[in-house]
Amino acid sequence: MATFNCIIIDDDEIDRLTVLSFAKKFPVLNILGAFESAERAFSTIEKEKIDILFLDIDMPGLTGMELRQKALEIPVCVFITAHPEHAVESFELDTLDFIVKPVKLERFSQTMKRIEEFMEIKLKSQLFESSIGGNTIYIKEGHTQTKVKLHDILYLEALKDYTLVVTNQKRHCVLSTIGALLKETHFQSFVRIHRSYAVQKQYIQKIGSQEIELKNNVSIPVGRSYKDSLAFLL
Repeated sequence: MATFNCIIIDDDEIDRLTVLSFAKKFPVLNILGAFESAERAFSTIEKEKIDILFLDIDMPGLTGMELRQKALEIPVCVFITAHPEHAVESFELDTLDFIVKPVKLERFSQTMKRIEEFMEIKLKSQLFESSIGGNTIYIKEGHTQTKVKLHDILYLEALKDYTLVVTNQKRHCVLSTIGALLKETHFQSFVRIHRSYAVQKQYIQKIGSQEIELKNNVSIPVGRSYKDSLAFLL
């Protein structure tokens, strides 16, 4: 079983110990330390290969946001905070998940499932294949190719060098950045609304100040720098 190096940073001792106790329940996590400040974590970040950050946002000195900006090479960042208003801003920093305190084991387990999915995708390097016809793409998954109709795709989600192609039925992964995919002629019906998300224009049902709603009640965050992309609907 593959294991992933992680560190936990939170200035609140109870919250830090809670996350630590939850993390110990998952054998895939190799916990290299639990720190009360970003500054104390730096020596470990510089010396070790870190795969996962479990990171508070509001801390004395260097904030969680500022630390993440200095450590973007770490593949997975999960923010854990008592301030949900930071959610949209956090996803501008390659955030895989955002947990609002108090942390519950069930919610932490959901995050772990997403982390394991992301790491599996990263290891397998599933490939994007050229499309055949104007409305179909083929996605290579292992030794098979899956046919996906473009009009079935709800949105695209960036995961570093990969992109999730999300339909109502399944989440596929392609080895291509979201920016590169959106330059393909097949994806001209998509609009970028966030550093990590692009959606099908015709599936947008509602536009809010911080998120949009697609069909089937799917909500996607809107990045501040991408709001102009939605002007055509207003």
